[in-house]
Amino acid sequence: MKPAHSPVPALLAGALLVTLPALLLAQPPGGAPAGGPPGGPAEGRGARGGGGVREFLGLGPVPDSAAAARGAPVFAANCSMCHGPAARGASGPSLIYSELVLKDEHGSQIADFLKSGRPDKGMPAFAALSDEQRHDLAEFVHQQVEDVANRGTYKPRDIVLGDAKKGATYVAAHCLGCHSLTGDLKGLGAKLRPTDLQRNWIMPQRTGAGRAITASVSTPERSWQGRVLQMDDFRIVLSTEAGPPVVLVRDAQVKVELHDPLAPHTAMVGKLADPDMINVTAYLETLK
Repeated sequence: MKPAHSPVPALLAGALLVTLPALLLAQPPGGAPAGGPPGGPAEGRGARGGGGVREFLGLGPVPDSAAAARGAPVFAANCSMCHGPAARGASGPSLIYSELVLKDEHGSQIADFLKSGRPDKGMPAFAALSDEQRHDLAEFVHQQVEDVANRGTYKPRDIVLGDAKKGATYVAAHCLGCHSLTGDLKGLGAKLRPTDLQRNWIMPQRTGAGRAITASVSTPERSWQGRVLQMDDFRIVLSTEAGPPVVLVRDAQVKVELHDPLAPHTAMVGKLADPDMINVTAYLETLK
C-alpha cells in the first residue's frame, strides 16, 4: 500500500510561485495603485514597465517589440528545431533560463555568441546572419523570457464549449447518487470560474469539509477511527477526537479499512471521456 501524502503544501507552494511574478509586475514600485500616478501611463496587470520591479525580477531592459517581431522568423528558421518555437526547449535546452540570455542586453552578448557558436557543445555558428538579424533574434528571445515572467498577461480561455443538455444527462446518471441539485450543486456555476469549475468537479480539493481520508483500524485488543495523517507499508498515523495522534506499526494483526469520500472521482478520472468532461462543465456552468 502506497503512502497517503497530502498534496496541499505542494499545491500552495506552486500557486505562490505562479502568482508572485504577476503580482510584482502588476504593482508599480513603491506600492502605488495599479492605475499609475495621475497624468502618467497606466501600469495595471500585464504592464511591462517599472524599472525597480524589473530589476528585482532580473528581467533587464524592456524588449524592443518591433525588433522581436522581426526576429521571430529568423529564430524559427535557425533555432526553433533545437530550442523550440518559443525558446522553451526541444532537443536543445530552454533559453528562458539561459545565463547568457539573462545577462544579455539588446544583443550585446548574444549577437557575438551567434557568430562563433559553441560547436563543441553542439551549438553551430550563425556567422551568415547579419548584425541586424542577430540583434533581432536576441530581442525575440528576450520577449519570450518577458512573456514567461509576466504572467499577468495570461488569460484563461473560455472552456464552456460543450453541450449542456448532454452534460445534464451525464450528471443525472453518474453524479446525483452523491450530489444534489438543490444541495451542494446549487449555484455552483455562479461560485466558480469555468476553469476552476472544471478542475474542481473532476477532482475536488481535499481541503473541503468531509473530504479527508479516514480509516477504521483494529487489532485483536481494540479499534480506532479517525482521519489518516500518514500511511505507508510500515505504519499508519490517525488523528482521533480523543488524545494525541495514534501511531500503529502495521503487521498481520493490524486491520485497516480506508474510507475515501473522493474515491468515486478518482475512479471516474480514468474513464472520463473528453466530450463528457466539456459537456458536464457546460451544464454545471448553467447552475447559477
